[in-house]
Amino acid sequence: MISFNYESDFVLEDEASYSSWLSAVIRSENKTEGDVNYVFCDDDYLHGLNVEYLNHDTLTDIISFDYSVGNELHGDIFISVERVAENATEFGESFENELRRVMVHGILHYCGYADKTETDIELMRSKEDEKIIMFHVEQSDDDV
Repeated sequence: MISFNYESDFVLEDEASYSSWLSAVIRSENKTEGDVNYVFCDDDYLHGLNVEYLNHDTLTDIISFDYSVGNELHGDIFISVERVAENATEFGESFENELRRVMVHGILHYCGYADKTETDIELMRSKEDEKIIMFHVEQSDDDV
């Protein structure tokens, strides 16, 4: 089950569409959906997690904690809405598109994609683009 939680004033519009899309992304990677929790927060909240759990004293747009078991995806994905907005401006993207990129980025990590090397980053970006397109496609229970 995909769930959305808020530690800031931000509220995701049309949670059902996002949930359906993310479920379709998971299926498209031949994975099974477990419990995936999104937490939307601000820079301070995410920075605190970054310092406490990862020992990184930097701002970031996303931190994901992967609790997956085999092919069943489970985890907590924390997203700084402030960072997403700033990155959207910096990259000339709409806020919505940048938000989708970050949201699917967490799922793709759970699917086994990394972003440590240039090759990894290129593949991750390609997968993000591929999955963002799926947001605009009507999903049915038969779609994989």
